[in-house]
Amino acid sequence: MVGFSQRLVSAWLAALPLLGMLAGHAQALAAKEPNKLVAHRAVYEMTLDDTRSASGITGITGIDGRMVFEFTGSECEGYSLNMRMVTHMTDAREQTNLTDLRSSTWEQGDGRKFRFQSTQYYNDKLGDVTMGRAVRKTRSEAIEVKLSQPSRAKLKLSGPVLFPTQHSLALIDSAKAGQALLQARIYDGSEKGRKVYETTAFIGPMVPPGTDQNLETAAGEKGLAELASWPVSIGYFDPNNDDLTPSYQIDFRLYENGVSRELLIDYGSFSVHGTLTGLEYLKTPECH
Repeated sequence: MVGFSQRLVSAWLAALPLLGMLAGHAQALAAKEPNKLVAHRAVYEMTLDDTRSASGITGITGIDGRMVFEFTGSECEGYSLNMRMVTHMTDAREQTNLTDLRSSTWEQGDGRKFRFQSTQYYNDKLGDVTMGRAVRKTRSEAIEVKLSQPSRAKLKLSGPVLFPTQHSLALIDSAKAGQALLQARIYDGSEKGRKVYETTAFIGPMVPPGTDQNLETAAGEKGLAELASWPVSIGYFDPNNDDLTPSYQIDFRLYENGVSRELLIDYGSFSVHGTLTGLEYLKTPECH
């Protein structure tokens, strides 16, 4: 049970920046459609979606949790994302373990600076802590990463690399342009701040406003049915692994105001489903 808990925690920390990245899509729309509500707080109920015999977790009878993320900021002051996910995992003996994941990031509006911090708690005891920052003088220069936790280290990331919100802007632009594929290298501070992922995003045809039926209460009350959306699937690949299978994949419905629903995160041996249960739009300060 403990081994599976650690695997789930590591996998979720890898996916959290990606989920937070989706909130950044709203900022791309802010520049073109200033009347859109961009910053928001979203709540997702998380459940075990699928288990497979090869996963080694057949003793797990359930995963129940809640993830909350709050996205604020602007191009002039930078983009902030704070997330927390608390999960209860129950085994066949009715024993339950508690994991508490917390992540906080800030990204400069021009994509030159990125700060990140994440912590893991196992049954209320502090586990891993990751903290660092990444800087580049210009968009074309290599990124210099300085890690302060779990240990001090310096890394240099060469070649085209995007931070999460930069990738968000590129993804929403591709969706609105009708492009079906977007490939990019992403650095989001996951895997203890030491990994750059190769990503491939498949973007489905636009779902016109008014097409969605039977939305969750939170989605319906906040007007998502009146917005255009796209089905999106993004695979994250380890560049050091020759296997063509992604380390994990996330599917979701992306709306033009930056809100996402119908989350499904697949780690190969198990998958987790996220249902939108709460949505609150927040004020975004204007740039001066």
